[in-house]
Amino acid sequence: MSDLAEQRIAVVREHMASEITHDWETTLATFDHPRYELFGGGQVFEGRDAVMNYFINSRRSFPDQANEPILLRAMEDAVLAEFWLTGTHQGAIQTPQGELAPTGKKIRVRMAAVFEFAPGKARIVCERVYFDSATILRQLTN
Repeated sequence: MSDLAEQRIAVVREHMASEITHDWETTLATFDHPRYELFGGGQVFEGRDAVMNYFINSRRSFPDQANEPILLRAMEDAVLAEFWLTGTHQGAIQTPQGELAPTGKKIRVRMAAVFEFAPGKARIVCERVYFDSATILRQLTN
């Protein structure tokens, strides 16, 4: 594995770990330019303020949200991450059917994310997260 690939994997590990502890400044520092794309929710958060608002708002619903990495694999200009997303539903969330009040239920959802990097660089330019929102809703409502 190249030095750049190892650096990128280390940046992704730091990114994911700092999200668990809500160390948002460290998380934001892993980006060259903060950008999240959430496939499953159809949302894009572009820029520091938008990404920070995403962090704060998502943790209102799941304050103990965490990730458990399964696989981190460096690719040409990306790191592929497969992980378990966990958390307890303690705040309202918006769904296509309207607002879902806190259920107190725990979720555990297998997800994937592509951390994109500019060629030759070791800072993230986009985190693209893939998940099935229906799986989350089933866990919260069953």
